[in-house]
Amino acid sequence: MDRRIVICAPTGQDGTLTARVYASVGIESIVCRSVDALMEHLTRGAGAVLLAEEVISSTAMRTLADYVVSQPTWSDIPILLLTRSGADSVEAQRAVEYLGNVTLLERPVRTIALITATRSAIRARERQYQVRDADQRKDEFLATLAHELRNPLAPIRTSMGILRHLHPDSGPVTQLRNVVDRQVTHLTRLVDDLLDVARITSGKVVLKKSRISLQSVIHHAVEISSSIMESKKHTLQIEEPALPYLLDADHARLVQSVANLLVNAAKFTPPEGTISLRTEVEGDTAVFRVRDNGIGLEPASLTKIFDLFAQNPVPGEAPTGLGIGLSLARQFVEMHGGSILVTSDGPGKGSEFILTLPVVLREEPQRAEPEAAPAPGFGTPRNGSRNILVVDDNVDAADTLEVLLGMDGFSVTTVYDGVAAVAQASSSRPDVVVMDIGMPGIDGYDAARLIRQQPGGEKILLIALTGWGQTADKQRAGQAGFDHHLVKPVDYEMLMQCLQPAG
Repeated sequence: MDRRIVICAPTGQDGTLTARVYASVGIESIVCRSVDALMEHLTRGAGAVLLAEEVISSTAMRTLADYVVSQPTWSDIPILLLTRSGADSVEAQRAVEYLGNVTLLERPVRTIALITATRSAIRARERQYQVRDADQRKDEFLATLAHELRNPLAPIRTSMGILRHLHPDSGPVTQLRNVVDRQVTHLTRLVDDLLDVARITSGKVVLKKSRISLQSVIHHAVEISSSIMESKKHTLQIEEPALPYLLDADHARLVQSVANLLVNAAKFTPPEGTISLRTEVEGDTAVFRVRDNGIGLEPASLTKIFDLFAQNPVPGEAPTGLGIGLSLARQFVEMHGGSILVTSDGPGKGSEFILTLPVVLREEPQRAEPEAAPAPGFGTPRNGSRNILVVDDNVDAADTLEVLLGMDGFSVTTVYDGVAAVAQASSSRPDVVVMDIGMPGIDGYDAARLIRQQPGGEKILLIALTGWGQTADKQRAGQAGFDHHLVKPVDYEMLMQCLQPAG
C-alpha cells in the first residue's frame, strides 16, 4: 500500500520546503521537477499528489487529465493544489473541473493546514486501496467458486450421457434427461457470467476478433435462448437481412450479448407472449432490436437496468437470476465500440432493446470463415482402438466419464491423483490422457510435464478437463504440455472432437 506523496513543483522552493514539512511528521514524499518525472512516479504508485499551480498552467493539464480518466475503477487519487488566489484562480477552476479529487491550498499555506489536508488525503487513499483489495479477493473467490461448482456439474452431465446410451428409446428417461441437461446448462451459464464479471472488473477480458457472419451470430443467440422461450411457450419472430454480411467481432462475446437480450425478454414476458428479433445493416453498423410484449419498464428503470446486479422485480414473483446478463451485454458491446439502449412505453407495455455495433465489413460474403462441421452424434462409430487414461480426484467425475467413454468403444483406465497418473502413463503408454488440474499432491500441470518427459510422452494426446477456465489457466495448461483445455462440465461432443485422430 503506497502512502508516498508525489510533489511536483518545477520552480522555487515549494517542493523542497514541503518535503521537509512532511519528513518532520513522518510522511514519505518525493519531489519532481517535471511532469514527465511526475507521471513516471505515478505509474509506480502514490498515496496522493501535491502540485504547484505552475504545473497545471502549462500544457501538462491534458496529460494529468488523461491520467485521471484512465485510473482503474477503484482509484480516485487525491490531488492537493497549491494556488496563489485560491478558488478565484483560473488554473484552480480548471483543475477542479478536469482533475477530479482536488483540494485547494492557498499560498502561503499554514503548516497545520498542509499536514491536515495531506493526512486526510492519505486516509481517503487507504480506503481506495481497501476497495481494490476487496475487488481482488472477490475475483479470486468467484474463480474458486466457479471451479468448485463445475466439479459436481461434470459428473451430473456425464451421467446424463450414460442414460442416453442405456435408454435411447425411453420417453420418460429422455424427458428426465432433458430437464437435467437444461438445468446444468443454466447453472453453467450463471457460473460463466460470474466469471465474466470478475474478468471485466480486473481488466482481463480481451476481445478475440475475427471475420464472422452476421447470420451465425443470430442463429447461435437464438439457439442459446430457445430453451427458456420453449418452456414459456413464447412465439419468437426473427427478421434478418436477406444478404449475408461479414462482421469484425468477437463471435462468442457478440453471441452472448444478443442471447442475453433474448433471455431477458423471455424472463419478463408472460407465458405465450411474443418476442421479436429484428436485425438490420446500415452502412458499417449492425443493429439488433429485441422487442417483447412483457411487463415493460418504469421510466426510472431505463437508466438503472444495465447496472451490475440490478434486479427489475416482477409483480407477484420472487426475484430470479443474478442481475448480470444486461450489464455484461453492455460492457461487451461497448468494448466493440457499440452501444445498447432500452425503450418502454411503461409498465405492461413491453420493452425494446436496441444493440448497435459498428463492425460490418465491406467484404465479399464468401470470405467469411465456414462454420465447423457438426461433431458426430451419440451412437456414431468411434475409434475404439485408442487407450484413454482418465485422471481426476473427483471420483464421481472420473468414474462416470470412464463409463461413458467405454460405451463409445474406447479402452479406459481411471486413476485419482497426479502421482498415479504419472505411474500409469509410464506403465501402460496410453494414447490419450484426460486429466483434471486441481488435484492434491502433484497437480495436473506438474503431472503433464512429467508425462511429457517420459519415453514416448511427446506422442500422447494430453487434454486438460478442469474447473479452472480463465485465460491464464489455459495459457498455463499449454505451457505445461496440454494439447487441449476443456472446462467442466464439458460438452461431450467437444471432447469427442478432441479425441478424433488427426487427418
